[in-house]
Amino acid sequence: MTTPTIDPTTEDDIPALQGVLDATGLFPGEMLPDMLAPFLAGEGEAFWLTCRLDGAAAGFCYTVPEDMTEGTWNMLALAIRPDLQGRRLGTALVAAAERHLAARGQRILIIDTSGTDDFAPTRRFYARNGYGEEARIRDFWAAGDDKVVFRKAL
Repeated sequence: MTTPTIDPTTEDDIPALQGVLDATGLFPGEMLPDMLAPFLAGEGEAFWLTCRLDGAAAGFCYTVPEDMTEGTWNMLALAIRPDLQGRRLGTALVAAAERHLAARGQRILIIDTSGTDDFAPTRRFYARNGYGEEARIRDFWAAGDDKVVFRKAL
């Protein structure tokens, strides 16, 4: 496999990343341009990273500072094209986000996910990448769907 490159997301990445979103169902791809607009305009602290293989966008992560905290960030979205999952691209994106934050003196990265059986692989992924389950809020997303918060000190 070609070595992936990970760089800040650009406007040129939008069509391919919309395809990633449509394929994964993380959220509707049509939302992406509006979500990316502040970052692309250089506004705010949130950042987007895109993972590319052979120059083509294969996935992304989106990370924001937590309001009213000192050095705590939340990775709100992480997605890899389904046909490329299992090739450590998600791990590479998470590691790049961690390096980005650590280089800026940030302290903690948290990640929220679902407690349903469908998200068991997601929870295992975060555990394999050094994240510990810090909290569980029962029935948060819906009845029977807990919010599971993972945490890692940077």
